[in-house]
Amino acid sequence: MNKRILIIGLTIALLLSACGANEPAVPTVSSEDIRNTAEAAAFTMVAQTQAAIPTNTPTETPTQTPLPTDTPVLLPTLEATVALPTPTTASSASGDPCDNRILSWSPKGKPTVIRIVNTVKAAITVSVYLNETASHNECGWRTYQIGARDSVQITDLVQGCYNFWAFNNDSKNLVNASTYLCINNPDKWTFEVSKTAIKNTTP
Repeated sequence: MNKRILIIGLTIALLLSACGANEPAVPTVSSEDIRNTAEAAAFTMVAQTQAAIPTNTPTETPTQTPLPTDTPVLLPTLEATVALPTPTTASSASGDPCDNRILSWSPKGKPTVIRIVNTVKAAITVSVYLNETASHNECGWRTYQIGARDSVQITDLVQGCYNFWAFNNDSKNLVNASTYLCINNPDKWTFEVSKTAIKNTTP
């Protein structure tokens, strides 16, 4: 019995030793191999990371277009021109000197008063021309500047026949008017100027 057990035990031992002989030996790894492997893995990771980064594709550089410059445009200008009237009398064709004479500030003759009212919303110029008087040989012209909706009262004139002209160069309130009237008394004579007429409003 003991022999039998001994034989079985030897058999098992032999079998085990035979199996162990066929097992491959566990390889040993040196520290140098571990370092080389780690470096290779690190280089591989860096290469893969660089490959994954998108590359910047060069695009066309935008150019700045110059802004348009303001070219001044010449606009038509509106000029209202009024031909200034020239005083005339029946004797002007014969070269009467009254046409170019300034009326005296103290003329001889019977006095009168003349008031001129500007009803326009613009300043005007009024020319007052006294035709030659038979008694004192007085004649000539004066001009008066009257503001918008203003008036002037003239107290140093004499009775006689007068030409009145009113005018300006205001394009929005253009005035060009005239009238003729003989004054034969010392009362105050009133004339109202509109854009196209000079009206006697004496009561």
